[in-house]
Amino acid sequence: MSRLDVLLWIAVPYVCLAVFAVGHAWRLRTGRLSWTTRSTQILESRLLRPGVLLFHGGLLAVIGGHVLGVLVPASATEAVGVDEHLYHTVSVAAGTTAGTAMTAGFLLLLFRRTSVPRVRRTTTATDKLTYAVLGLVILTGMYATVGENLLGGGYDYRETVAPWFRGLFTLDPAVAEMAGAPLVYQAHALLVFGLYALWPFSRLVHAWSVPVRFVTRAPVLYRRRATATRPAPVVPLRVAPPVATGSSNGGAPSVPERVAQA
Repeated sequence: MSRLDVLLWIAVPYVCLAVFAVGHAWRLRTGRLSWTTRSTQILESRLLRPGVLLFHGGLLAVIGGHVLGVLVPASATEAVGVDEHLYHTVSVAAGTTAGTAMTAGFLLLLFRRTSVPRVRRTTTATDKLTYAVLGLVILTGMYATVGENLLGGGYDYRETVAPWFRGLFTLDPAVAEMAGAPLVYQAHALLVFGLYALWPFSRLVHAWSVPVRFVTRAPVLYRRRATATRPAPVVPLRVAPPVATGSSNGGAPSVPERVAQA
């Protein structure tokens, strides 16, 4: 185990996890008002809707596949009757489908952000860095799934990458196994930890904002602005009748007459 292996597969992951935890606490304490997606739906919604649905739907499926493939040991799946061949077949088919949906959504959102002028003007430097890192994470992940496992000879990452990742949380990472993994898996893992370090300082923090009170809050009413199709009718003014004089009220003088007599 070389010093570079210790740096890449022990020091870097723990530093990124520390930044992830401390950064979220700092952001919550000092920047609670900025804890938002900074949504641009009001600026453009035609491309946003399909992009968001594809990206988030595919992302949830990808996360589920990573939990099953990395956090669950191979012995656990074999104990319930899922052998390596069945797991590999399901993993590649489901991973390719979910990854394709997530990639399509990401590209659609990226196109929207770069091609719509009003949306582009709201993009910050942190947004650009987040898009770049996230794009590389998706690229390496898709290459590992499609290039290595679907089109290539296949690689059992549950024997190398998975034990190393689980070992990080038990303070016993399998450095030698990770150091021998293919380059694309190593790059994918380092990019993911880089995304973890960037997470607290970007709009990705909205992932932890679960709208629990949305179900019980009062509805928001939107009213359409009324447009006049024809001019409003002109109402004629009514002229008040003249004040009655003294001869019409039984000889009693009127108010103006009493004032004149005084």
